[in-house]
Amino acid sequence: MTSPIRLAHIVFRTNDLPAMQKWYCDVLDAHVVFGNAHIAFITYDEEHHRIALIATEPFAPPPLVKTVGFYHAAFTYAGLQELLDTYDRLLAKDIKPWRTINHGPTMSFYYADPDGNDVELQVDRFADALDAQQWMMGEAFSNNPIGMEIDPVDIRRRLESGEAFDSIMRRADEG
Repeated sequence: MTSPIRLAHIVFRTNDLPAMQKWYCDVLDAHVVFGNAHIAFITYDEEHHRIALIATEPFAPPPLVKTVGFYHAAFTYAGLQELLDTYDRLLAKDIKPWRTINHGPTMSFYYADPDGNDVELQVDRFADALDAQQWMMGEAFSNNPIGMEIDPVDIRRRLESGEAFDSIMRRADEG
């Protein structure tokens, strides 16, 4: 069996292409590779596009109740400093997370785009995916697989005071 080598991009249908384009460019510090009145291709790295936005027809608005289906997309930052700098940059643009949480394997900030889609910005705790998987098989994750709410201002204070990365990334419920 052959697996893909990476997730290439995600595509959103929207009724407000300009707002969505601006939001994703602001949040991901990205740029439009190609855009017109009906479509935009956005990237933040070497890929030709990571986000595509399509406004080719009027789409029905999202339901007001939660339904099954796509929940969110997650983007990983190189380090905790970069995640916190992004948090500050977005706050200055009045883009605020609706949830900030330490999952254990990641520390994550959740945002809602103009259409209500959730976007997770995260930093990995473990350098090796196998270490993360091993941690997920432990008692803390078994007891609470979602994680614990955190305060980004407190996380920044701890980082700037010189507290070790491993200590900051440790969940309060870990033994």
